[in-house]
This record gives sequence, C-alpha cells and structure tokens, in this order.
Amino acid sequence: MTRSILTAVGGVENISSVTHCATRLRIDVKDIDAVDLEAVKKAEYALGAVVSGGQLQVIIGPNVTEAYNDFLDVAGIDFGAGVVADDEGTLNDMAASVKSNGAVGIVEKFGNITAQIFMPIVPALIVGGLILAIKNLLVNYCGFSTDSGTAQVLLAIFDAAFTFLPVWIGYQLAAILKMQPIMGALLGAIMVSPSISGVEGLDFLGMPIPAIGYGGTVVPIVLGVVFMSAVDRVLQKAIPDVVKLFVKPLLTMFIVVPVTLLALGPVGSMMGYALSDAVTWLMGHVAVIATPIFAAINPYLVMLGLDKAFIAIEVNSLAQLGYAPIIFGFISNLCIGATCLALASTIKGDSARKGMVTTFGITALCGVTEPGFYGALVERPRLLLGTAIGALSGGLIAGIFGLVEYVAGACPGLLSALIFIAPDGGMDNFFLACVVAAVSITVSFIATRVIIAKFEK
Repeated sequence: MTRSILTAVGGVENISSVTHCATRLRIDVKDIDAVDLEAVKKAEYALGAVVSGGQLQVIIGPNVTEAYNDFLDVAGIDFGAGVVADDEGTLNDMAASVKSNGAVGIVEKFGNITAQIFMPIVPALIVGGLILAIKNLLVNYCGFSTDSGTAQVLLAIFDAAFTFLPVWIGYQLAAILKMQPIMGALLGAIMVSPSISGVEGLDFLGMPIPAIGYGGTVVPIVLGVVFMSAVDRVLQKAIPDVVKLFVKPLLTMFIVVPVTLLALGPVGSMMGYALSDAVTWLMGHVAVIATPIFAAINPYLVMLGLDKAFIAIEVNSLAQLGYAPIIFGFISNLCIGATCLALASTIKGDSARKGMVTTFGITALCGVTEPGFYGALVERPRLLLGTAIGALSGGLIAGIFGLVEYVAGACPGLLSALIFIAPDGGMDNFFLACVVAAVSITVSFIATRVIIAKFEK
C-alpha cells in the first residue's frame, strides 16, 4: 500500500509531512496537483481517499497506526511525526494552500491542525473518561468509599488524562509548529504545577499572577505555545550556534513563562469561559434546533476534519462547567452505523462485501465512522438521507430534554455510553441517552431500508 501511495503522490520528495488520526493516514504534499487520487483510492487496504486543505487523507480504518508506521518505514521517514520538510517550506506550503482556497482553505487547515493536536491524545481521553465513569459507578452503587485505594487509583488515571491535558496539547502543538516537542510539554507542566495552578498570592518580579487553575484547560496552553513558537524563531536567528543548545531554551522559557502566566493564560482562560458560556447558551436556548442540525451535518464535519475542533470545546466545558452538551457526535455515529447495517442487510450474493459493510456498521456504532462513511456511504449519497433522518429524530429528543455528557466522549458510541452517567450516580440522563440511541438507530435503519427499496433497486 505504501509503495502504491508513494508512486501516486509523486514520491517522497513531494511529501512535507505524514501524520494520522483515528482512521486516516494524513499526508501533506507540496504539489497537490501531482497526486493521482484515483490511484490512491485503489491502493490495497485503502478504504478511500480525499483531499482536504492541501492534505491527502487515506482512509485506513482501525489499523491506521500500523499503516502509519509501515509508511514511515518504507518511505524512509525516520524522525519526529514524519516531518521531512524544512520549517520555511512547510509554512510556505500552508500559506499557499490557504491563499489559493480562501476561507475554505482556512477552515480546512484549521481542521487538519486541530486533528493533529487532538487525535494522538484521544486514546488517553477515552480511557480517562470511562475510568472516571466506572469509578463513579463503584462509589455510588457498589459500596466503594471515595477514600478507598481503588477509587483513588481510578481517579489518578482520570487526572493523568485530563488534569495534565495542557502537557499533552503543549507537546503536540510544539511538534506541529516545528519546535522541540518537549518545550511545549514543559510549558504545559509548568502551568498545571501545584505550585502555580490556582495558587493565590503569586507574583513575578512584583507583578501579581492571577490565581487560575489550568488543569484540563485548552486555550491557555495553545496561546502559550503559539507565542513560544514566535519567540523560538526570533532566538533561532539571533543566538550564535556555539551557545544555542543551552541558551535558546533558557531564554525561551524565561520569556514565555512569565508572559503566559501574567497575560496569555488569563486571557486564554477568559476565552475558554466565553466559549463554554456560548455553547451553554446555544444549547440552553436553541438546543431543540441546534442539536438535530449538528447531528445531521456531523458526518460532513468529520469529512473536513472540523469535528476535532469540538473536542476542545467539549473538554473545556467539562473542566469549567462539569458537563458538556456536545453530544451530536454520539447521535451521528450511531446513525451512520445503523445506515451501514441497513445497507448490509440488503446485500445479496456477495458475502465478502456484506461482511465488510456489516463490520463498518458495528465499528461506527462503537464510535469510529470513517470506514463506513467513506467505504460504503459516500458512493451512495442517497443513503445518507437515512442517516440524516435518524440524526434529526434523535437530535430532536436530545435537544428537547437536554441530554449532556459528564466526561469526555471522544469517538462516542455505544461502548462509551457511561459518559452520560452523572457523577452523583443519577441515571436519568443515562436513560435519556438510551432512548436517544434507540430512536437514532431505529429510525436510521428503517429510513435507509425504505430509501434502498424505493430508489436503489
């Protein structure tokens, strides 16, 4: 597969970087016109391919990590996150893509960058969120004390995933901005340090540092690392090579840390609260409209990579509000799964195809939809009407009754349904999620079967 794709993209010399998300191999190329997209789609193990924001995205499915590692090995890319271009060349490629595509290019590039930041973190978010839900069940229904060793260990796993989120984001974003990733992680670790995060009465050279808790936040570390990137580039040119190894990181942190703690962190925190307030207002006042609409268009947000942006909003809302109304991905994923299963139930005489589409459906019900969306539904767009009908139905119920989640539900689906159980053990929201899931799956399945019977014969 790697050899086929390398040939189709014009060789490794046309590649600027290689990353991956949950199901896609993401290849940034210097000349997108040199890519033979149809040849990429025909590569063995590729379920499909799209171009978004100047980036070639090859849909692989659950084995994408293996495909990514093989790609780096066969292509001879052996460091970092598969980066093979110089900083200036990469920035020029990004600028050219945005300029040539206008607002669409900006949106697509934002989606690509957001995916690169958050997708490597998603496994930790899934584990941390579900572990917290299990811990709450044990404490509320199984007689475990909140002070018990078991509860404390489970809580520590959650804290490692979410409290230290600025560390993980700092590392990923620094790598994307072509800095030493450890510097971004170091800034994140400083921000969540017990000596700084939420501590009253701190100052730096007489200037008071606002007492802000940075655990689980997103925007402050993003602003800090972006500022660090600017400082890093200036110092890279200004410091002599003979002392650069130890002087540049020292000066970088001496400049960046105070500015982040005194200004960027507080501003980012206020932006985070404003974002959470906006989402809360939206879902509090027009959820009956917004939820079904977002659920219906979510597959196309996934196609553009913009669904990853909602992870930041989701995590930020959970950290600052204790809950998040970002549940349309859950509804959308179930509807895609049901549509794939409906399609599989109509396939006759091709057991291999039937089994593959059935697998796509089950995978989507579990929270990963790209194989089903690209491998079965995109080529039959009428069937996506069945997905949309189910999403509108489930989203309407969720919006009317105010369905929320209490822990992050990255790749939300049936296996992550525990995210809907309240921390105090209340099950009303969970039962509402079950009703929404049942309606979404049932309506999508039936609507798709009707569409196939009417239009696909």
